Amino acid sequence: MPNTYSKMYCQAVFAVKYRRAAIRDDFKSKLFAVIGNLINEMGAKTLIVNGHVDHVHCLFQFYPKQAVSEIMQSAKAKSSKWLNESKLTGCRFEWQSGYGAFTYSEREISAVFEYVKNQERHHQEMTFQEEYRKMLEAHHIEFLPEYLFKELE
Repeated sequence: MPNTYSKMYCQAVFAVKYRRAAIRDDFKSKLFAVIGNLINEMGAKTLIVNGHVDHVHCLFQFYPKQAVSEIMQSAKAKSSKWLNESKLTGCRFEWQSGYGAFTYSEREISAVFEYVKNQERHHQEMTFQEEYRKMLEAHHIEFLPEYLFKELE
């Protein structure tokens, strides 16, 4: 039987519960490293994890035998557990349920990587809500506004 060949990329985006601005500069690089390691532990290959005060973007390569839902479930659950055990936020930390998952071709990856890398700059110009809607629309994903991430508190 012939081998299976694939190269699939996903950008997953998820928010802090109630979109609280809970990701602080003093621990965000460590949090993003933890999330990247958790994605790798699931057998995927992290390219970059970055975000802003209230959300995270993860760009990774995955394989046909893997479900993005399982990768995200593990990364979100274990990273919130790590944050709570580390007591870095001063209160109980949770991610909102759900996430956005967007796939890309090889030729798009360098641009997506740069986009994720420059999150701070992007959010000087647009809110997370605007960014997320743009991503959904660019991928022609139908959505109901009432089911998008809750507004920043």
